[in-house]
Formats: sequence, C-alpha cells, structure tokens
Amino acid sequence: MNDDRRAIFSRRECVQAMGGGLGVAALAGLMAEQASSATGSPATSSSLRPPHFPARAKRVIQLFMNGGPFQCDFFDPKPALNQFAGQRPAEVDLRTERQTGGLMAVPFGFRNCGQSGLPISELLPNLQRHADELCVIRSLHCDNPNHGPALYQMNNGTINPTRPSMGSWFTYGLGRENDDLPGYVVLCPGRPVRFAELWTSAFLPGEHQGLYINSKEIDPGKMVPNVRHVLAPDAQRRQLDLLSQINRQHADDRGGDARFEAQIRAMETAYRMQFAASDAFDINRESAVTRAQYGTSSYANGCLLARRLVERGVRFVQVYYGNGQPWDTHGNHNEQVRRLARDIDQPTAALLADLKQRGLLEDTLVVWGGEFGRTSTSEGGDGRDHNHWGFTMWLAGGGARGGYAHGATDDFGFRAVQDKVHVHDLHATVLHLMGLDHERLTYRHAGRDYRLTDVYGRVVREVVG
Repeated sequence: MNDDRRAIFSRRECVQAMGGGLGVAALAGLMAEQASSATGSPATSSSLRPPHFPARAKRVIQLFMNGGPFQCDFFDPKPALNQFAGQRPAEVDLRTERQTGGLMAVPFGFRNCGQSGLPISELLPNLQRHADELCVIRSLHCDNPNHGPALYQMNNGTINPTRPSMGSWFTYGLGRENDDLPGYVVLCPGRPVRFAELWTSAFLPGEHQGLYINSKEIDPGKMVPNVRHVLAPDAQRRQLDLLSQINRQHADDRGGDARFEAQIRAMETAYRMQFAASDAFDINRESAVTRAQYGTSSYANGCLLARRLVERGVRFVQVYYGNGQPWDTHGNHNEQVRRLARDIDQPTAALLADLKQRGLLEDTLVVWGGEFGRTSTSEGGDGRDHNHWGFTMWLAGGGARGGYAHGATDDFGFRAVQDKVHVHDLHATVLHLMGLDHERLTYRHAGRDYRLTDVYGRVVREVVG
C-alpha cells in the first residue's frame, strides 16, 4: 500500500472514530478520481483567472446528440437528394464505415425562418422561432467515422482517449466562478456507458475533472451521490477541518504532491456542494410554467438543469441526449428521426428562450451537434451510415453570429467542400469566444506542451458576431 492510500485509509478510520460516515467523501472521490494520474504544479480552481483577451462568452452549454444526426434532415437542405434518389453519383462514392447504396430521399420540408431567412426543417417548429440566434456551420469534418475515435476528437481534441476534455481545458484556463459548485458538469441520463473518458481531466490537475450527474433523476439526493450527510453542518465542518489537517500534515511530510492537493480541494468542494447542490440541482424549485415550457423528458431535465447551473456560475455544462448512441440510425432512419426531433425541439427552444429572457444568452455559448453526421446514401434501404466527411453543428449566443449559415457541403450533403471547418477549428473558435488563445492555452506534460487543438486549428472568424 503506497503512502497516498495509507492517508486515505487513515482519514476513513478517523471519521469512523468520530462516529460519522464519510458523507460526501464518495462525491469527492468521484470528482477527483482522475487526480491520481495528474502531474505538474496544481492550479487553484477557486480563483478566477483572466482570459487572454476580452471574452464574448463566460460559459458554454453543449447539447450533445451522441450517435450523429443527419445534417440534411435539419439545417442543410439538399433538393438534389430527392431528385436523384436511388442513384449513386461520383460525389458520394466515398469510403464509409459500412457499405451503402444509392442516395436516400429526405421526406421533410424546410422553411426560411426569421429575418435572416435561415432554412430550418419542419421537424423543428419550435427551434424555427430562434433562427436569428443560430449560427449554423454546415462544413464540419473530422478524422474518423467510428463512434469511439470521433467522440474523443469532438470532446478531447484527439482520437486518443487519454487527453483532457474541452470542459477541463476551460476550467483550467479560466478557473471557477462559483467555489460552491464544480466548474464542469456532465448531465447524462442513466449510468454512463463507455463515456467517462469524454469528460476526463487526464494529465491536467484532477480538480478539472467533469462531474457526472444522472439527469434521468430529478431528486438532487439521487443525482449527486452522498450529497446529504448524516452529521449536522457544524459537526461536519469540524470533521472536515480535522481531515484537512491530517491531509496537510501528510502532504507536508512528503514535500507536497499535486495529486494529493487535488484530492484535498475536491473534499472541500464536495462539502460546499452539499448546500449549493440542494438548490442548484433541484428543478422542482422551478415554476410549473417553466417546467411545462421545457417538458419532462430526461433531455428536457438536462436542458433546464444546464440553465440553472450556468446561472450559478458553472463554467461548462454538457447535456448528453440519452445514453449510448441514440442518434445512430442505421435502420428505420426517417421514423427514428421524427421521434428524436420531437424530443429535442421543445427543450432546446425553451433553453434558448429562457437564457435570452434572463439576459444569459449574450454571454453563454450554446453548442449543438454530434460527433459526426450521417450518409446521404442509404444503408440497408432505410438507414444511414456514419459520415465524417461533412456534417452540421450550430452555435447560439456567446458572441456567435446569429442568423448565419457558414460553409457548404456538395450537392448531396455528403462532403464539406466550401469554407471547411475541422473539429480543431471549432475548438479554436469556441476558445476564442471564451477569451482564450488556443495556441497559448497549454500544459506541460511528459516533456512537451499540450493544448486542446494539438498543433492545428484556426479561429473561424466568420462565425464570430
């Protein structure tokens, strides 16, 4: 048993001797579970750090459509798909993960919406009302058509699963606005299957790890493990002070350790979260009118929770649509998309309206999309395969240029051909809106400087309002 393990064990024995349970220690362990792999000098998350230049956005909400929505169903109308359905022109003769056939028609109509005339599908009637807030990027592309590598690249900037996530880079670069809540929260319904590496802090200090919350629940006591303690607050404070004293002595005796410091800070944050989380994560405190505006699905709960969290200073909130890859429509695509669109339309539109009404949209950047798109050719006659050659995402608020469509795919919506935007460019642009220079936000690890965009990326200035 190493020294760190002995210290943790001694804390447990100490708490048991005091007659109380660990309370939120399990929560602290969850928040600092990556701390054992962190190296380098610790960063102080409780103090704000200035951006590199004036920021347009202070916080980000990412609405993640895991599995990959088809771009031409929603924001990239392609009439040629229906005109040449069943054929396989040279433009779509591209390698994908599975074998596909001819072009597959899109049965959904589009309407030019808002003053900008931005085309949006009939599948999203509520979101159509927010056309002038949306900055649609139609020319995204990434490096791999497989879910795993593409998910890593969209979240971590590389297909390598051992790199820090985007949210961890944000909190590392800017710190936390609220000492009582984590700077990075991940809302995903149910048990996260194979997803935890998407919100890892990796080699960044462990306090920048994303905190997973089960958005399927609406009781804060079930969302956040061990958020309620068996001891009274004053007794618990004395308990934590004693544990902190033991930990500090342990660290001092060994010359300090960034990993151990991260665990100590996680315990302090977990203690404060017991009181802040009872408010922040309780959507039942919202009015019946607000609840009705969002709806009652897990995704709706996630959207409403995201607003409550950014309102309280959480830097980065991810809302995963479902668990697994619900947008992975390899069969019965059109019927699945109708259902999925109904499920996201109302909550997404309500989130934008709520943020705007509260004056938060101006400095909150909302990002919508998946890890890639889907093919305009059919798989098995009624499905669509993965497509990393060209897909669509949109930004709203936080300095993004509203009512604007950037870039283009080919006539059939398969490959990005005009003003192409790589995932590295997307990350560089989001960091820019947050006031961070993606080339300057670095961390020294294993003999080299790492950054979210690796050695690539450019700011897409056309999408900045």
